[in-house]
Amino acid sequence: MDIRCQPIRCDESAAWQQLSCDALAIGLFAGELSQPLRQSLEGLLTAAERESLQQRLERRRFKAKPGECLTVERLGSQPETLILIGLGDPAGFDLAALRLATAQACKAAASLPSLALALPLEGLPPPAAAVAMAEASQLALFEDQRFKSEAEPGPRLAALTLLGLAQELTGSLDQAAATCSGVELARQLVAAPPNVATPQHLADTAARIAQDHGLELKLLERADCEALGMGAYLGVAQGSVLPPKFIHLIYRPSGGANRRVALVGKGLTFDSGGYNLKVAGSQIEMMKYDMGGSAAVLGAMRTIAELKPAGVEVHMIVAACENMISGGAVHPGDIVTAANGKTIEINNTDAEGRLTLADALVYACKLEPDAVVDLATLTGACVIALGDEIAGLWSNTDGLAEALVAAAEAGGESLWRMPLRSSYKDGLKSSHADMKNTGPRPGGSITAALFLQDFLSNGVAWAHLDIAGTVWSDKGRGCDPAGATGFGVRTLVNWLLGGAQAGPSA
Repeated sequence: MDIRCQPIRCDESAAWQQLSCDALAIGLFAGELSQPLRQSLEGLLTAAERESLQQRLERRRFKAKPGECLTVERLGSQPETLILIGLGDPAGFDLAALRLATAQACKAAASLPSLALALPLEGLPPPAAAVAMAEASQLALFEDQRFKSEAEPGPRLAALTLLGLAQELTGSLDQAAATCSGVELARQLVAAPPNVATPQHLADTAARIAQDHGLELKLLERADCEALGMGAYLGVAQGSVLPPKFIHLIYRPSGGANRRVALVGKGLTFDSGGYNLKVAGSQIEMMKYDMGGSAAVLGAMRTIAELKPAGVEVHMIVAACENMISGGAVHPGDIVTAANGKTIEINNTDAEGRLTLADALVYACKLEPDAVVDLATLTGACVIALGDEIAGLWSNTDGLAEALVAAAEAGGESLWRMPLRSSYKDGLKSSHADMKNTGPRPGGSITAALFLQDFLSNGVAWAHLDIAGTVWSDKGRGCDPAGATGFGVRTLVNWLLGGAQAGPSA
């Protein structure tokens, strides 16, 4: 989609004559038309049209609530289609509301060639507003028809004009386009069936990013992982006929780096639950999205590789494998040894993601990073606690946690910081090993985070994002259509572009 800015003021009646578009979308606050938009409608519509529109609004009981949308066809007029978008209360109109309004407008105009979008931008920083609108427009129209024998005609909106923004914001639009490419890659990886998105497929995706953008790639095979003592990761992988792939993708900035960070993504391309088999009602058929963390970090690296931020060296690590049942699969009760020498009693084979992450975190810490951030569809407990719109955040460093929350908010994603209560770690005690891989059911997402923390080097700033609820949306939300959301990419990209600050230790 061709997106451009045009500094037309909504309170200039003659300004609409400069437009050449098939549809115009105008935002309306709840209660009444805002004064600038009222004036602009006077320049756009005749008195008879305004009267007819007012009657139609009343018949439809259009209250301009967030998400409300009304389309009016104006045959013989320019533009022919007028789209009214509800904005809700003016006091609550922020970047998140701007994203929602943009997405609604683009969906309403999806079948048209071009759209001009007039939304009130007063009080919003122009670069952030431009990025929010550009991202929302592209992501709202995303469709994935790769696995249909006959693809259905999709949206054809080809040109979008953002009114009220200076043309100098083109650089912001370029950033938004690169971020959307990363989000779309993550969506495609999560949505792909498990017979396509295998560990090898994740490795091939990393190789393609490296080749296209000049990144470094280290791919560790099973024997390499055995030599490094990755017994926890390989214990999970041993039940599958598909070989594990340990992926290490590296971005090094030109001119050197003053910070080094590691992004670790859970890469379970299918999770049967192992011998603690997932049963009916446990969404076993959806366990293709258990690699949502790896999809997010691959998507973020795709974006970072294109934007090439200065001063920050980024290492992406994914311990990719399947969790399957076979004669060679790990048993409940087995004890495995992680790469740092800790022994783990497996009391639940369906808590496998934390085992793969344990060895990935040990590997990441050996790189001596300033900060490590892991993303994982780790626990159903986090979904119960926070639902499907908010991801859980655990961190040992206040500055890192605050930076990630701010980065998520800027990207239209939501994080909520959760506690790392040390007393809950008692639930992980084992009589036969250093620890068990699961604790009691209460506080399950907290004990999972405490388990991961045991595989960090002292002094490393770390954050864990549990994205189990946010990686998929059955009905769609905001600018995310139904299906894979690509959650986490925008948060990571914004954090990295913002300097990837770790902050002081908590």
